[in-house]
Amino acid sequence: MPTREGMAKNKYLAPIAHRFLSPELWRFTRRSVPRGVALGLFAGFIVPVGQIFLAAFLALPTRANVPLAALVTFITNPLTFPFWAVLATKVGRFMLKIDAVTVNASQSTMASGPWAWFTGFFELAGAAAVGFIVMAVVFSSVGYFVTNFVWRFIVANRRKARLRKMEARLDERLKSGK
Repeated sequence: MPTREGMAKNKYLAPIAHRFLSPELWRFTRRSVPRGVALGLFAGFIVPVGQIFLAAFLALPTRANVPLAALVTFITNPLTFPFWAVLATKVGRFMLKIDAVTVNASQSTMASGPWAWFTGFFELAGAAAVGFIVMAVVFSSVGYFVTNFVWRFIVANRRKARLRKMEARLDERLKSGK
């Protein structure tokens, strides 16, 4: 998890470190938290390497929470990436309407030629790329709305508890006659 001090000392971020060190980017507010989650999910799925930096850079113009955006990118860590790659390939094949009939037809026409490996690679890589793009958009949208809902739910429960305590104190004062 990046810290403010760590980012200030990073030689690559030195020219723009003052923008990353803005206190509003490190606070947990009802607007910055859902934005940070959405940007972290988007960067985690859209870029296989350098996700933390992408999430941090995207957090600047959107005023999202930088540490949360960086943390959420770990949804696609090296242990979970194979699962996400298989899922992205299935989503991409569904979106591109690539099924067994299409694959067999294209392989039969180019099976003996030098392009056989290229078509197989393109179908797999293209499907995975489209799947990752679709997953980045869908997961970031869902993450934004779920985080926003959870944030509001937590704040509402805290407020109810505080109001109950205030009512209990008021009842005690009224009973004691003060």
